[in-house]
Amino acid sequence: MELLNSLLIFSMILYTIGLYCMIAKRNMIRLLLGVGILGNAANINFIGFSIFKDALASKFIAYTTVIILMVLEACLMAVGLSIILVAVKHYKTLDAGELKKLRW
Repeated sequence: MELLNSLLIFSMILYTIGLYCMIAKRNMIRLLLGVGILGNAANINFIGFSIFKDALASKFIAYTTVIILMVLEACLMAVGLSIILVAVKHYKTLDAGELKKLRW
């Protein structure tokens, strides 16, 4: 039970760091890193709760879900970084606030 508490506290710390990056930062790379940190917090919760379940099927489902989510996060990072590179190349800025001004 102590392990579950420490995993949940660690996940909560990661979640608050990711949320801070999403809310306070205006740099697009930091926003993308915040999304990645939020995904890692969710993955730690999945693994933490699956450790204390006795059924083997629930552990298998949790581990496969985490692996699938990690692959999806990697795809999200690749697409996000490519969008950021195009925006920097075209508009010469990483500031998300500057790009919001370009809306119609």
